[in-house]
Amino acid sequence: MNLNEPAIDPGDVLRLSDPAFVPDNVCIVTGAGTGIGRATAVTAAANNLTVLGVDIDATEGEKTREIARDMGGQMVFYKADLTDDRDVETTVAEARNLGVVKYLVNIAGTQHIDAIEDFPMEKYDLMHRLMLRAPFYLSKLAIPLMKESEEGTGVIGNMSSVHGHMTTKNKAVYNIAKFGLRGLSQSISAEGGGKIRSFTVSTGYVKTPLALHQIPAQARQRGISEEEVVTDVMMGRSRIKEMMSPVEVANIFIFGISRHAKYMVGSDLLFDGGMVLTY
Repeated sequence: MNLNEPAIDPGDVLRLSDPAFVPDNVCIVTGAGTGIGRATAVTAAANNLTVLGVDIDATEGEKTREIARDMGGQMVFYKADLTDDRDVETTVAEARNLGVVKYLVNIAGTQHIDAIEDFPMEKYDLMHRLMLRAPFYLSKLAIPLMKESEEGTGVIGNMSSVHGHMTTKNKAVYNIAKFGLRGLSQSISAEGGGKIRSFTVSTGYVKTPLALHQIPAQARQRGISEEEVVTDVMMGRSRIKEMMSPVEVANIFIFGISRHAKYMVGSDLLFDGGMVLTY
């Protein structure tokens, strides 16, 4: 079992025919330095959009830009701390300078595991600002720009999780954030008049640094192999005992922002191998 973050294979990237997928239109992707954010930025660029990839890690963000360029796409990397309102504001201003802001994909996130009574409030504040306030504020700033476009349309995708459908212990703040993003997407859609729509993507475990870094510690704590952590613990409820790759999630986002998903208004795309809905 390969427990490394997979490289993005150009043959795995979903490419769609959409008249709005042109270089004049800009897609903001947060968390673009690694994992799902990186794959989504690269996939959006491969679909002819101009991408503003945002991350706090400049080294990894520039790597993403190079991957997008090597696939023939156009991406600009912008270093930003999304827990800082000023950086959120300059992110959207930078995107506006690149073209017509039509798409926003909020992926940036973090994790902290603790029981509620032990949970550090500084970690709560960090996760809230990064995973709820920043997507809300980015949406608040991007929606007027979407309305200014010739068609007056735009799409906002938010990264939820199986933890936006069911909760697990010691992940209270992560659970809250993921449920909250579903509420944000539905609220944007309720106000969007059918022109500004939003949706969430909910997955189980994905081969990202955030998930993969948990495996060795879990194996030591439980006295089992790393493979058993994946199949029995992480994927225990899933009918498919294999973690998704980041580009598989990126492809869902590209479908979601495309013309092919125009009736997906406030919806959630649950790709979880059956973790939530099977017993």
